Amino acid sequence: LLQGYAAEMDNPLMAHVIPPELQNKKDILFGNMEEIYHFHNRIFLRELENYVEYPELVGRCFLDQMEDFQIYEKYCQNKPRSESLWRQFSDSVFFQECQRKLDHKLSLDSYLLKPVQRITKYQLLLKEMLKYSKNCEGAEDLQEALTSILGILKAVNDSMHQIAITGYDGNLNELGKLLMQGSFNVWTDHKKGHTKVKDLARFKPMQRHLFLHEKAVLFCKKREENGEGYEKAPSYSYKHSLNMAAVGITENVKGDAKKFEIWYNAREEVYIIQAPTPEVKATWVNEIRKVLT
Repeated sequence: LLQGYAAEMDNPLMAHVIPPELQNKKDILFGNMEEIYHFHNRIFLRELENYVEYPELVGRCFLDQMEDFQIYEKYCQNKPRSESLWRQFSDSVFFQECQRKLDHKLSLDSYLLKPVQRITKYQLLLKEMLKYSKNCEGAEDLQEALTSILGILKAVNDSMHQIAITGYDGNLNELGKLLMQGSFNVWTDHKKGHTKVKDLARFKPMQRHLFLHEKAVLFCKKREENGEGYEKAPSYSYKHSLNMAAVGITENVKGDAKKFEIWYNAREEVYIIQAPTPEVKATWVNEIRKVLT
């Protein structure tokens, strides 16, 4: 791909078949694929080859390079931009010509998906290796590597949702790390404590998608898009946010194991939040507690 497509975008002999709108867009189309390629070629593959005789110790390789695996997050975040560019120009002579020279059966977009598929495949490979390494020397490292890769997958997934937030004025990066995101039923009470919570529960809840950052929690409304691939992915229109410095939490709401409360400015605003399951609620309550303490 890097030689047969990316490099060809800079080839003067091909300039006449490249649509003008596609020129200088190499970084959008390929993201940081070159960085991923060099990481595997120069570092990770060589590390793996050291363990050909001791596959059960391979977990160490992953743990030593775990920070480098975050290059995949960058690649996945760029993927929607890359796909939309590809869709505009997929039938251009330039791409057809490159594909013909490479003698590829599949078009470029199938290959651009490979890094996304690869990062999701690692966890399957590690799970499989763990299965056969139960009492081996490297089992703990394999388990830790699996946990770390799952963490990276969660970060990739969360960030794919985060880039779909629309209508937020500020800079999302200033809110600190994105810790959790998910969909909930939400009831609100803005009066200064006049309404009893049980009266509130009669009203119809709002569907809200919450994004918990270190410094704020964002409430968004999910909009399903009609389209294909990433265009079908939902977008989230921003409604409001609460600064974590002024947030309090009540873990249990009477009569429902899936509900908890977030309140703001000493209960001036109260949000009753219903998770899809008690487990999801527990995870969120724990994360919010961590932020507050």
